[in-house]
Amino acid sequence: MNDQTMPPLIGVTPDRLEGRIQVRPSYLEAVRYAGGLPVVLSGDSSDIPAILRRMDGFVFTGGDDPIMESFGETTHPEACRIDPRRQTFELALLAALDDHASVPVLGVCLGMQLMGLHAGGRLDQHLPDTLSTAADHADGTPHPIEGLLGTGIVWSRHRQAITDPGSLEVVARAGDGVIEAIADPDRPMYLGVQWHPERTDDPVLGADLFRRLVHRARGDGG
Repeated sequence: MNDQTMPPLIGVTPDRLEGRIQVRPSYLEAVRYAGGLPVVLSGDSSDIPAILRRMDGFVFTGGDDPIMESFGETTHPEACRIDPRRQTFELALLAALDDHASVPVLGVCLGMQLMGLHAGGRLDQHLPDTLSTAADHADGTPHPIEGLLGTGIVWSRHRQAITDPGSLEVVARAGDGVIEAIADPDRPMYLGVQWHPERTDDPVLGADLFRRLVHRARGDGG
């Protein structure tokens, strides 16, 4: 844990696209606004021991679709596959964090999906095949959610969704039943949300989630 006078270090998982490591500035701004210091991670699994020694919390960001062969299923033909190096890194980091339960974690969109799959859950890989209201979740369409985190309008863009959270608990749903948030109640903060809180105007379901992460990372129980 950092000196209490310093902002906690929040590791942010990057995407790999066209030979580049990159992350949307909105994630970094959300962490910074909440009082943390965002650190873009290397994405190299060999760095995980050092990362865990230095970071006080983590944001698993959104991105492309999981490669499902890792979980005993065939990847849907409509999927836009995540870079396999990114998936390997993030699953390894989630596994390592199982032994560091006090470290707070916030997963966003893809991040939530990987948390659910890592916990033994299942994924609907193409909502348009199974859900008549799939368009309500696509292309940044604002829609309402409700649950233990509160009730409000969120910003999301996804065509996949967790259908079984495995060992985690469902803590929010959309009106059509889509699972919108999952968590481990036995950890100080281990939360995945299907929407994008860094682009959600509702403060409770947006900025406050990053504030909670930073408060937990600081060790004040906020």
